[in-house]
Amino acid sequence: MTMALGAVLLAAAVLVFLVHPLWAGIHAPLERTDDEVSEVEALRRVKLLALRDVEYDFQTGKLDDEDYQSLKKELSAEALEALDASEREVAGIGREALEKEIAAVRTGLVSGATCGECGHLNPSDSRFCSSCGGSLAAPGQPAAEGADRS
Repeated sequence: MTMALGAVLLAAAVLVFLVHPLWAGIHAPLERTDDEVSEVEALRRVKLLALRDVEYDFQTGKLDDEDYQSLKKELSAEALEALDASEREVAGIGREALEKEIAAVRTGLVSGATCGECGHLNPSDSRFCSSCGGSLAAPGQPAAEGADRS
């Protein structure tokens, strides 16, 4: 008897959980809002994060120059393919902007502004990561010191 009562209570709880948004009038908007990321933007971000990771691996010695150049070329092409010509003009993104972003990541790795824990690029005078709060390497020290990224 108690098992049946427990099953009924569980079923009732699940039903209330499922029907609550209807009772409360909660609904998902049918239009895209300004703060939503488009599929193209999400793909571009993924490719740029992959480029950041390749740059990090190269700076920490996990990739040799040949592999680095090959991966960088491939990922750069994929990042640029993520945007058609009209979107690149509107967003102001092209090979030059991509190279600037890569250069910023490289500078952050060399100066110790890139977090060894989460990979976030911080301002050059930062002592702690603004994303995860981890301690950053002093300028001149590799950012990977003290972080086990194997």
